[in-house]
Amino acid sequence: MTMLQPRPSMAQLLDKKVLSLATAERIVAAARAEAERNQLAGAIAVVDDGGWPILLVRMDNAAYVASVELAPGKARTAALFKKPTEALEDAINHGRFAAVTARDFTEMKGGLPIVVDGQVIGGIGASFDTPDHDVQIAKAGLAALKR
Repeated sequence: MTMLQPRPSMAQLLDKKVLSLATAERIVAAARAEAERNQLAGAIAVVDDGGWPILLVRMDNAAYVASVELAPGKARTAALFKKPTEALEDAINHGRFAAVTARDFTEMKGGLPIVVDGQVIGGIGASFDTPDHDVQIAKAGLAALKR
């Protein structure tokens, strides 16, 4: 039996980490638990590295109906810019006003990239009652990856 040798083109492919539904569920469960511990209700979203939705949860009695759009927007923005959305909000607040012209992005606190082994594999977005709570809930979701 002859072994096939990899073709040079195959050797040039890179390994890519991918965010699974099971992992997204774990992240959302941890974020939701943090929200419930603090008696908060809102929306939590997880997207893949292309910004496409994997999971969106709107808790009962969410603080804002708009959270259902804000959470996925924050997650998408964090994944595609590969940085916390707070950095984009800060840039705007410090005079980088042109950043608001970036179409279909949500430059508000509460979105964090999901990073594994140095690769951004997705993003989490949270929309609750205050920007600080949004960040707190999103960070709690990310902590599920370390368990």
